[in-house]
Amino acid sequence: MNLESEILNQFLSRHLPTYLDHLAVERGLSAASVIAYGEDLRAFGRWLGEARRAAETCDRTDLSRYLKALRARGLSAKSAARSLSALRGFYAFAGAHLGFKQDPTADFASPKVGLALPRTLSESEVERLLAAPDASTPLGLRDRAMLELLYASGLRVSEIVRLPRDAVDLSAGILRVIGKGGRERIVPFGASAGQWLVRYAKEARPGHDTRGAAALFLSARGAAMTRQRFWQLIEGYGRKAGIRSRLTPHRLRHSFATHLLEHGADLRALQMMLGHADIATTQVYTQVSRGRLRSVYDRYHPRATRGRRGKAGRRSVQ
Repeated sequence: MNLESEILNQFLSRHLPTYLDHLAVERGLSAASVIAYGEDLRAFGRWLGEARRAAETCDRTDLSRYLKALRARGLSAKSAARSLSALRGFYAFAGAHLGFKQDPTADFASPKVGLALPRTLSESEVERLLAAPDASTPLGLRDRAMLELLYASGLRVSEIVRLPRDAVDLSAGILRVIGKGGRERIVPFGASAGQWLVRYAKEARPGHDTRGAAALFLSARGAAMTRQRFWQLIEGYGRKAGIRSRLTPHRLRHSFATHLLEHGADLRALQMMLGHADIATTQVYTQVSRGRLRSVYDRYHPRATRGRRGKAGRRSVQ
């Protein structure tokens, strides 16, 4: 075995599996998160082999070369920052549990990433989307109830497709949701979603529940709906509703959050409903709301200097 193969084999067969087991078992990360970390770190392992540098002796110069190589291959600053984040976690673990003596990521500056604002729907677009399913059919009624609940609660698509029946309290209007990392949270939903859930539970679900399934929302064959199928459905209903831009379940989650803030919701409460571990993740929605406030002001204030009265150059207060 040559040096390149030896380095690659040691990283992929010994170091990486130990760390991924730690993420899954001790930190309780979801399978999707563990897979994502694994992909980023395998790419690093392949580069180590090519560069003939063992993970234990990798230094800041090596790390800088690796990140430059990622950018040269066309990776965005956001993807490079994600890879660096994966490496920070790995080296922190390796120092504590694998006997590594140095951490090349210590005090290493992350690539600058521009603020990516969530894309949302307007309230009128949401109304058209919710009305798109044909609720006179069992599957259409199911889809209407799912869309209503998704917009009413801001759940992730993985959370809504695996939501158990017993996690829904119709009388109190709340959901008990198991989110990322196995964290449980309580999420309220409104009367409109509640009414559609009652109709679905009475009129549509019994005809599909041939297996005594635990999931609330079932396919025509009586199994829990898959994430991929729900993505297909929401894209189709988006086209039917005349929404020209690409529609995803997460965009409806963004709309839920943005519309709540625009109507006066508290940021901390929104953080709890969305299941964000860090409020900084939730704060991005305040940027969207501020942008819309600017638009509303420019359109309706009689002494606005842009919008309907024409655009003016940007000036700062002197």
